[in-house]
Amino acid sequence: MLRLFNSSAHLFSRNVRLFLFTVFLVGFCFDGGIFSVLFNLYLLRLGYGAEAVGAINSGGLLAFALFSLPAALFGNWWGVRRMILVGLGVMMLGVGLLPVAELWGGSWQQAGLTGAYTVIFMGMVLYFVNGAPFMLASTAPANRDHLFSMQVGLMAVAAFAGSLIGGALPGLFAPLLGTTLDSPVPYRMPLLLAGLLFVPAILVLWRSQDVAADDNEETVADKEPGSPAPAGKEALPFGLFLLLLVVRTLQVAGVATVFVFFNVYLDTHLQAATSTIGLVSAAGRLIAVPVALLTPVFTRRFGNLNVVVVSCLIVTLGYLPMAFLPTVGASAVGYIAIVGLSAMRYPATMNFSMRIVAPSQRGTLNGAGEMAAGVSFTALALGGGYVITSLGYESLFLLTGALNLAGALIFWYFFRNFRRTKSERTATPAAPQGAKAIDSTPV
Repeated sequence: MLRLFNSSAHLFSRNVRLFLFTVFLVGFCFDGGIFSVLFNLYLLRLGYGAEAVGAINSGGLLAFALFSLPAALFGNWWGVRRMILVGLGVMMLGVGLLPVAELWGGSWQQAGLTGAYTVIFMGMVLYFVNGAPFMLASTAPANRDHLFSMQVGLMAVAAFAGSLIGGALPGLFAPLLGTTLDSPVPYRMPLLLAGLLFVPAILVLWRSQDVAADDNEETVADKEPGSPAPAGKEALPFGLFLLLLVVRTLQVAGVATVFVFFNVYLDTHLQAATSTIGLVSAAGRLIAVPVALLTPVFTRRFGNLNVVVVSCLIVTLGYLPMAFLPTVGASAVGYIAIVGLSAMRYPATMNFSMRIVAPSQRGTLNGAGEMAAGVSFTALALGGGYVITSLGYESLFLLTGALNLAGALIFWYFFRNFRRTKSERTATPAAPQGAKAIDSTPV
């Protein structure tokens, strides 16, 4: 595993290496790590049920969806690096607002928690929407096959560590604070500590350089006839652009349910200990590391499209043991399959989609894609709570698997024979450009 990391890391510029350091911290603190394990358990200890947990989560996810396209525009206007830095600062602010919201009583408390979570996700969308264009502009096209797989692999390592530590921290804080694990206090403190780790992320990325969206661009010959050729300067037709967003929405549905409700399911339905929840979460993230790093090997052999479709099919199968075998062991197997194969699906999808759109469309596609992901997460977070209450967890798991399967089939059907015509690309490589610094306001 370390050999895979080392063999890929030297391909990246200083900008990308600095950004990947922030990816590690974000994964450890928030996206899959400490926050992902403990936040819903914190809400449960405050006395909220599945419906309220889903509603609070949906508030942040809806903000993520609505703010995705503006986040892409802000990156075009003021620079993607600046928006990444702002995003990290806003995420830290949102985490700091959680204990303030907890002090409020009644319905104001839920509104405050939703507001704080919304602030966190507004920062998150600035970070992720502008992160992909920043990395692409800082990397030569020949080295981009490893870019997103390295990002996913590194975040999975961080999330693995964060899940393990996050699952253990409440048990450590409870005796120190003179309370029990039934109180929200030992869950609140690790969340606040995780928020402080955004400070080194900001300081590290501050040392990077600004880049323009089309830096390091080159068009190359289509050496692999079975793969879609680079887009060159031609914009992707609107219909295909829209289809990519539909596929993204359905694919994200395949992981949204476990990201929002899996720890709630283990805690309330299967009565699993907090440390067990952290261990299962960590196992899923650990499996995701070699899967993500091996993605370029599989995409070079089988093509991005085939890798996306097969990984989505395996994710769908992962929901079956969760739906029909309500035990911690079966749920752990399903969760590991879902999280692990999603780590292959995401970089393969990004490689495919970013290759077929023009550089000028990448920021918009990434912003619109994150909006689609936010819509999917919001719908499942808000609707999932009601499905659980009315029909049970098993129905929600089967619905999610069906949506993910639909995304795989649509993607295969419409893009299996996709090709760029020769008029839309050049046959000879252009010399790669050095990164150009930008420091300007929108005109």
